[in-house]
Amino acid sequence: MEKPITGTTRLYFIVADPVHHVRTPAAFNARLAAAEADAVMVATQVAPAGLADFIAGLRRIKNVGGLIVTVPHKQAMVALCDELAPAAERAGSLNAVRIENNRLIGENFDGIGFVQGLLSAGYDVLGKRALLLGSGGAASAIAFALADAGVADLAIWNRSIDKAEALAERVRTSTGVTSRADPHRDTSGIDLIVNATSLGMRAEDELPIPADAIRSNHMVAEAVMNPPETELLQIAKSHGASVHQGYHMLAAQLDAMGRYVGAF
Repeated sequence: MEKPITGTTRLYFIVADPVHHVRTPAAFNARLAAAEADAVMVATQVAPAGLADFIAGLRRIKNVGGLIVTVPHKQAMVALCDELAPAAERAGSLNAVRIENNRLIGENFDGIGFVQGLLSAGYDVLGKRALLLGSGGAASAIAFALADAGVADLAIWNRSIDKAEALAERVRTSTGVTSRADPHRDTSGIDLIVNATSLGMRAEDELPIPADAIRSNHMVAEAVMNPPETELLQIAKSHGASVHQGYHMLAAQLDAMGRYVGAF
């Protein structure tokens, strides 16, 4: 049973822009209720221009336990933290912030959540050839996690190919895994296609990859959580490909994020 909000309730925020699509508060609050925790998560919509002011205000609120960070703030939050845990520092992005003695310490669970979500669904990336679409906050974390989990080859596409190459170079240097920028989104020889862009959240979004590039031998995996089945996944299914919804990434990292910020 959910506890009433009182003067002793600990507050946890998720910050995004837009915020209507986020699924974390429902899952987080269900977990808090199950633990009978005197805490609640609230979604907050903050534009990029207001993020620094939001964080400055957050530091002054004494009953805030922590912060979950999502699109488009995962990279910008790095500079606003006092310290970064290893995964966040390597990825250059974060999705969870712990508050200790008014110090903000950021960590990133997106990558491990994504890989664990695939494993839970019976798909092991070991030895696979992957095409990663995107090079932003979530994509960076997923790139390193795929490399750590043993992909044989990692191709990265981004609208700005320079950003894709920069991420590929960081992955190569850090992990030794073959990683390269791919301006053409070539899926020949690819086993796993990962959409780590925000394309698919809105009905009017273009596809992150041409429909005719998807084949029946592909696993097509989403990082977009809402809608549960994006147009990309619908097309992939119609082509006979295997599909993996974005919500698995959240489910696989929820407890780790909650423990990190001290909620449960």
